[in-house]
Amino acid sequence: MYTNIIKAKKIDQGISSLYLVKSIDQIDSDIFSSDERTFIENEFKTNKKTTFSFNRFTHWDYIEIVKSKENHFHFLESLRVLADSYAGIFNGAKLSSAGIHSEFLSADESLAFAEGLALGNYQFNKYKTTEKEKFNTLQSILLKNELLKNAQIDELNNLTEATLTARTLVNEPVNYLNAPQLAKEIEMMAKDAGAKVEVFGKSKIEALKMGGLLAVNKGSIDPPTFTIVQWKPENAVNQKPIIFVGKGVVYDTGGLNIKTGDFMNNMKSDMGGAAAVAGSLFAIAKAKLPLYVIGLVPATDNRLNNNAYVTGDVIKMFNGMTVEVLNTDAEGRMILADALAYAQKYEPELVIDLATLTGAAARAIGKYGIVAMGSKNEDFLSDLKMSGEQTGERLVEFPFWEEYEEQLKSDIADMTNLGGAEGGAITAGKFLEKFTKYPYIHLDIAGPALVEKRFNYRGVGGTGVGVRLLFDFAKKQIAKH
Repeated sequence: MYTNIIKAKKIDQGISSLYLVKSIDQIDSDIFSSDERTFIENEFKTNKKTTFSFNRFTHWDYIEIVKSKENHFHFLESLRVLADSYAGIFNGAKLSSAGIHSEFLSADESLAFAEGLALGNYQFNKYKTTEKEKFNTLQSILLKNELLKNAQIDELNNLTEATLTARTLVNEPVNYLNAPQLAKEIEMMAKDAGAKVEVFGKSKIEALKMGGLLAVNKGSIDPPTFTIVQWKPENAVNQKPIIFVGKGVVYDTGGLNIKTGDFMNNMKSDMGGAAAVAGSLFAIAKAKLPLYVIGLVPATDNRLNNNAYVTGDVIKMFNGMTVEVLNTDAEGRMILADALAYAQKYEPELVIDLATLTGAAARAIGKYGIVAMGSKNEDFLSDLKMSGEQTGERLVEFPFWEEYEEQLKSDIADMTNLGGAEGGAITAGKFLEKFTKYPYIHLDIAGPALVEKRFNYRGVGGTGVGVRLLFDFAKKQIAKH
């Protein structure tokens, strides 16, 4: 369920509403009596209480006293997290709509709160046949702030829809979302947004000699796909495209290096990078941003059968390089490498890949951020970091020193597909770098792409991480051209 955000000039008093204020004296005396205001003031000063609710019998009125932070980006994130708590409150009261009086917030603060509320309201109920009484009821948010523009509301609705669609793709099980179905879903999203889309089937992939994608697919009964989404408006500010590449492993058993214990749980999420690319292209096209952007999504599952690729195989990649397979569970880099080499044909201004690539990245920083690294990226990475702060999808830059390449040397091929036990996230990135000849940024989203327990407005399950990051980054590039 996607929540509709509506700009409201007026919110009827009969509608349950939240009043966001930064100080006691901003409390509306027409809504709250002097006794209520005295109670609020005493509780705030004595018990540091900031959240208040009043049952009017026909509706509820809520007050939240918000405290600004020295770091504005941190304040925006705190508003998103706060809004998620109100998603629980509103749904607990079985509200279908809620008014948000945010007149004492700036425009971006008001939007951040609405964003957190809409994202926090998401549930993946497609396969639920019981306990429907637990389904969220909130459908619309009436947002009152005279500083807001209609275009900002439209953009936020598009962006939340894109993010939540990406979440749904991650949450879908592989018995529905195999590689061909993922391509269909991306195709529908692209067409809905007005973007051009092309899907390569197995015969085309074979003709292109995408050896990495084909090798990983050998163990599957489902064919691989390679999806290209292009947004190239006539008023694009850039001649050379910015390309987003997303890892589309719709399920990862590890192949013959099979995952053990609980490590195979939630491996339907191994296409989180593909979902992020699909969502970001959808949002960019829906907003009609004047930026030439391309999305590339190589997709397959990584399974076992008698013909699955094995350790010791030597694979010839799309660009002609040879790779010695040391571990079939290092499959994401194999399919991404072909896509990164293919991206060269566009002579891109920049390429960013997103992938749930390594457990090393997840162990390093957990679900709290994205591991980033790259080369020849000039000030692009700085812009991306700033977008990470703006959206709450923060980046941690890892070193990308050439010494890490030593771990990828092979005695029989150009390189191996696996480094040593140390610096695994970095050696994975260095492997991918071998297939690039342009400004390049690698984003390992293994930590934040899926969470097993509810994590504020990011919910539970797929988080849609990367969509809001790339959209904000795209807007920054328009401003720089």
